[in-house]
Amino acid sequence: MPFSGFSQGAIDFLAQLSQHNDRAWFEAHRSEYEYALIEPAKALVEALRPRLRSLDPKLQAIARVRGSIHALERRRRFAKSARPPYRESLDLWFWAGRRRAWDNSGFWLRLSSTRLILAAGMVEFQPTTRARYREHLLADERGAELARIVEAMGAEGYLVGGESYKRPPRGVPPDHPRVTLAKHSGLFATLNGEHPSELGTPAFVDFCAGHFARMAPLHAWLVGLLG
Repeated sequence: MPFSGFSQGAIDFLAQLSQHNDRAWFEAHRSEYEYALIEPAKALVEALRPRLRSLDPKLQAIARVRGSIHALERRRRFAKSARPPYRESLDLWFWAGRRRAWDNSGFWLRLSSTRLILAAGMVEFQPTTRARYREHLLADERGAELARIVEAMGAEGYLVGGESYKRPPRGVPPDHPRVTLAKHSGLFATLNGEHPSELGTPAFVDFCAGHFARMAPLHAWLVGLLG
């Protein structure tokens, strides 16, 4: 079905889930979960697929749960985990590469009962990628290109995240012009705000695609790390 927006019912479901995060409540409201949240999420993935592949033909946009749609139910490694059994947001993930994993660059969307997050990049570098990232960062041409992209992301109003080290890594002088970027263990641009007026309408596709297009240069630079 064509995407027509997320209804108030979807927002209400997420709000109620945050108050009743247990299996009994979820099972009693599973039909609302499927109808109000998952069906429009599938339609959104279908609508975004051609727009995303115009940015990167290798992006994966799979319109199913455990494809581009993260399951709300957490896979529990420990029976007595303190975490609640269900995520309290709808998460969509569009990645470049064969594996559906966070060590790829990609685009993601998180919808909670009060906020919308759109982002692009890599959440956390794996050791090999981290070493390659620093090599590219310190190279004159590639490093300067990334600095320009990050500056442009900030000018567009996006928050660039991933800095986690207090000190620059070995081999990076403290006065290097890109020393701040050398302290990153991941690199991503994020838009985090209240629900936009487009959320409940078909125009939400354009809203998301427009922001992803503006974030695409960062994604493209990161894809270059992976060959």
